[in-house]
Amino acid sequence: MMLPTQTAADTAIATPAGEPALPLELLELELSLDGFSGDEADFADAVRMAADQVGGDFLFDLPASGLAEDCRRIAALRVPQGEEGALAVVFALLDAEGAAIRVETPDETMKDLKRFADAFVDVLQRI
Repeated sequence: MMLPTQTAADTAIATPAGEPALPLELLELELSLDGFSGDEADFADAVRMAADQVGGDFLFDLPASGLAEDCRRIAALRVPQGEEGALAVVFALLDAEGAAIRVETPDETMKDLKRFADAFVDVLQRI
């Protein structure tokens, strides 16, 4: 008896473990950061310009200091998401080599930084 072979068409495309698929709205942000060829000093400017391109807001950036794996700096942004375009906090992370930027939605490991970003937005809205 032969077992049926699995074809590529039968195989679901999966994202790497621990790396959730980015919502469509964030792909544009990540693509605009994809060509980053600066250094740590250029990180904030690159992220600020990318946020502007997608109609979002640059909130702040800071040294990663162990807040996320394999990264030097983290920037918090608010970008439009979903049908209504409500602004949601996302993070842009400069990798440990200082050569590439990835975009992540907040997960359990970044909940404290997400709370800080939300509080930062709250303060800005009160000014």
